[in-house]
Formats: sequence, structure tokens, C-alpha cells
Amino acid sequence: ALANLGVSYYTGNGVQEDKVKGIRLYEKAAMQGSAISRRNLGHSEASKGNHGRALKHFLISAKMGDEDSVEMIKEMFMAGVATKEKYAEALKSYQNALEEMQSSQRDEANRLMSTRNL
Repeated sequence: ALANLGVSYYTGNGVQEDKVKGIRLYEKAAMQGSAISRRNLGHSEASKGNHGRALKHFLISAKMGDEDSVEMIKEMFMAGVATKEKYAEALKSYQNALEEMQSSQRDEANRLMSTRNL
């Protein structure tokens, strides 16, 4: 909820635009574990030219399984503002997050659901 409210204030969608309030809401949501809010903080920092801070936010959200953050780090690497090592770290962290989310029970449930919808 905080992440969505942050987007609304940051972009002015449905409320009067207030980027400062939007960022505060992103920060609160990020502290509660929102990968999307963490990524949005990265975008905000990147737009201000704070590439180091942006990279830190993107790395954290990549570690939480956010694929878009990995793509942002890739773009930063291609633009010369992130190192190859940081990009590799993001890829490895993202892959680790995906592996942690895998579950044999979830896979079995998905298999059963797909056979029921024949």
C-alpha cells in the first residue's frame, strides 16, 4: 500500500504531485521490504545523477528478486557508470533470490493446476 501511495504522490496520479512525499513513502515501503519501492528510489537517485546511490538501491532490489533492477544495473554498466563486477553481483544475487523462491510444492501445485485446465 505504501509503495502504491508513493507512486501516486511521486507521479501526481490521483493526488497533487508531491515528489518529496512520494520519496518518503518509497523509503518507508523499502524499509518494510518492498523491492519495487527500492527500485523506485534507485530511479529517483539516478535522475539526480547520484549513480552510486542509485546502484545501491538497484542492488538491494535485485537481491530481493526484482528483474527490472538487474536491467537497470545492466544499463548503468553499458553506460559506464557501473562496473562489470557490480553487474555480475546483481545477476548472481537475482539468481539466488529466484532459487530461494523455488519450491517443489509450488511446482507440483502449478503442474496440477495446469492439468486441471485442459
